[in-house]
Amino acid sequence: MLTITLKPGKEKSLLRRHPWIFPTAIDRIEGKPEEKNKPGATALVRSATGQFLARAAFSPKSQIRARVWSFDENEPIDHALIKRRVKKAIAYRMQSVRDTDAIRLIFGEADGFPGLVVDWYAGKQGHLVCQFQSAGVEAWKAPIVQALIAETGCPNVYERSDASVREREGLPLVTGALAGNEPPEETLVTENGVRYAVDIKTGHKTGFYIDQRDNRRLVMEHAEGRDVLNCFCYTGGFSLAALKGGAKSVVSIDSSGEALAIGKRNVELNGFDPARAEWWDADVFKTLRALREQGKSFDLIVLDPPKFAASPDQVERAARAYKDINLIGLQLLREGGLLYTYSCSGAISADLFQKIVAGAANDAKVDARILRRLHAGVDHPMTTSFPEGEYLKGLMLHKP
Repeated sequence: MLTITLKPGKEKSLLRRHPWIFPTAIDRIEGKPEEKNKPGATALVRSATGQFLARAAFSPKSQIRARVWSFDENEPIDHALIKRRVKKAIAYRMQSVRDTDAIRLIFGEADGFPGLVVDWYAGKQGHLVCQFQSAGVEAWKAPIVQALIAETGCPNVYERSDASVREREGLPLVTGALAGNEPPEETLVTENGVRYAVDIKTGHKTGFYIDQRDNRRLVMEHAEGRDVLNCFCYTGGFSLAALKGGAKSVVSIDSSGEALAIGKRNVELNGFDPARAEWWDADVFKTLRALREQGKSFDLIVLDPPKFAASPDQVERAARAYKDINLIGLQLLREGGLLYTYSCSGAISADLFQKIVAGAANDAKVDARILRRLHAGVDHPMTTSFPEGEYLKGLMLHKP
């Protein structure tokens, strides 16, 4: 078996059960030449003194050189482990997720599958959608798919391994059916009483932002009678929630005409009055400034932008962008209004994001109050040893 021996002192993170091993921590790699060049090969990880630390998936081209499968010396990495972990992950979701048929079944490291994302849309007659984002889970793709089908009873599995992280693993971008039928152009799901059309094949992520479920419900609960502005709206997740909650009007802005078309379709699906919803195909930054110049204002504003910082070296630029939109958002917010603001940039910590928003409030001369700190739903758990799993963070602010 491939053996990775760490440099002296570099075992500390693994002893704290952090699942990533970087090249700078490795002293030497021993094994057959074919194993050393095989993405996803299982490796034994030892300290400089020979102490067992973990079994991990080796990735020769990645900056995360190995990702831990298990910290248990007596737990082999085999088909039985795959089945156990799939069963456990799904059982947790079935117990904890309610009022939806769009569910995150497996969330990477938190479920013992480093680099794997699996979403389930529309029940047994719908589709399981997988993203294999690391060499380890790529190597175990077939057993994982078999276990998912067996445990859910859903025969249709579609792959959306088209995220750029695959390239950093030295893996090709891949999409297509892994089992059963390909998804239709439109898959209908229901969440908190709202119907959404999802484009599994080409939509963002696996087709829908499942992680915002609880936050959409929160908007629904506070939208009644309010004029709402939803920025970076994509297919209108928050917009539909606001309409369901009785919003007086909803203006939704995004730079994708195709996404806005699905948003309009969602209004039709739910029988909402289309006169209450406006869909603007526009640049959010420019539009926010224009609205401020026009003296417009709103009772409830959602700022849910795409990832501004894909890596630590982009944090400074991203911080300026987050501050910009939050400053104007607070200026556009009426007294007594609510601002829901988010960052999905993993490189931006929750603490830093709050400081950025606080700076925006100070520049806007607004004494904003934090009513809630917002996170992804319960089907996106975070382990205590892997804080990197908390990529989505947000704040619910009140303007007194």
